[in-house]
Amino acid sequence: MIQGTGSNVGKSLLVAGLCRAARLRGLRVLPFKPQNMSNNAAVTFDGGEIGRAQALQALACGVEPSVDMNPVLLKPQTDVGAQVVVQGKVFASARARDYGALKPRLMGAVLESFARLKSRADLVVVEGAGSPAEVNLRRNDIANMGFARAAEVPVVLAGDIDRGGVIAQIIGTQAVIDPEDAAMIRGFLINRFRGDPRLFDDGYDLIAQRTGWRGFGVVPWFAGAARLPAEDALDLAPSGSGPVKVACLCLSRIANFDDLDPLKIEPSIRLEMIRPGQALPGDAALAIIPGTKSTRGDLAFLRAQGWDVDLLAHHRRGGRILGLCGGYQMLGRSVADPEGLEGEPGATPGLGLLDVETIMAPDKRLTRVEALHAASGLKVSGYEIHIGRTQGPDRARPFAYIEGEPEGAISADGLAAGSYLHGLFAEDAFRAAYLASLGAQAAGLGYGAGVEATLDELAAHLEAHLDVEGLLALAE
Repeated sequence: MIQGTGSNVGKSLLVAGLCRAARLRGLRVLPFKPQNMSNNAAVTFDGGEIGRAQALQALACGVEPSVDMNPVLLKPQTDVGAQVVVQGKVFASARARDYGALKPRLMGAVLESFARLKSRADLVVVEGAGSPAEVNLRRNDIANMGFARAAEVPVVLAGDIDRGGVIAQIIGTQAVIDPEDAAMIRGFLINRFRGDPRLFDDGYDLIAQRTGWRGFGVVPWFAGAARLPAEDALDLAPSGSGPVKVACLCLSRIANFDDLDPLKIEPSIRLEMIRPGQALPGDAALAIIPGTKSTRGDLAFLRAQGWDVDLLAHHRRGGRILGLCGGYQMLGRSVADPEGLEGEPGATPGLGLLDVETIMAPDKRLTRVEALHAASGLKVSGYEIHIGRTQGPDRARPFAYIEGEPEGAISADGLAAGSYLHGLFAEDAFRAAYLASLGAQAAGLGYGAGVEATLDELAAHLEAHLDVEGLLALAE
């Protein structure tokens, strides 16, 4: 089990790389994360949802993602509450202060899923969440040491030297955690080193001496990480310097933002992530309103930034707008949530750029789909993950067709379009055709092939800098 000294220290990437390395060694390997918190979810073959990082790790293992790989997924809806997904299905909504009371009921599902994975594999590589040093969360823990001890899984602690203070991170973790928890830790590794690793020899030795833990290596910064799907919204960054500008709004509850990743490989595109307080650039060819975990909440957020005014001005200038999932719902005339599924019951006026209306309903659509793009006739493989049903006159001009049925909507002037399909741009032929409609030239690069190649590079990177043989020997 790879645990971290904090959030966003690179645990997900380390697990993905170790999974690919083990697979290349001929092992049947599977990933596991007991509890994840993310609004960037993937749909599994068995009709559930898990964190996007575990889907990438499954790809690294060469297997289909399963709900057992991430049995508890927390999807934040507000600053103090989240939807709780258990083994792929919505289980409850809980405020942060009430979630601790749920944990004892969830440990059974976590251990059940882990047992199923163990029965199918030679090796399971587990990812922790946050840090075991968050001792205020230790009671009833299912994400870090609570799981490790219940499942008797040895732990390696990863520290992030790029953020500074890695010596204190690791030694301090040992200092604050329970001695029985500390006994589960078999060693440490240093992640994201820039420069000459030999300059850290003395620090590395000091950590080993102070903790008594074995060091498994120092991992230099892996530049290829930017080519892999990210799970944390903190990783969202602008990319490219091409002549055609695409601007995406960074909503407060942004979800499934890996929809944008394939655009980052196109040299003709300059992708800009519009942060709170920034205006939508007037020279953007396309504005994207991405998915969100709280459509009405993010409509209010969008208006608070003045982005509604920006979008209307962009539309008047003849600019294109694409709304994906929650963004599609926002483009309509209204979004109603009579049962309060995403917050307080009520209805919120939409942006009015599509003549459709959305009503939230408790049945959640979780499915992989193959569609035909209406304008180009090209195949699109993707997935749907949403509540709410959208109807209205603009549905007569669909974005795509699924088994002959219309999906999404396009405005009468053709400038605004909405779709529930995630993963659109990963389809190389569709991406090329769509970019051509914006006046951009696709480079002809294969997005999926590029992800596979990067996972191989990551595995080689870890093999070169970690004692992978020693890590594998820890498995029990």
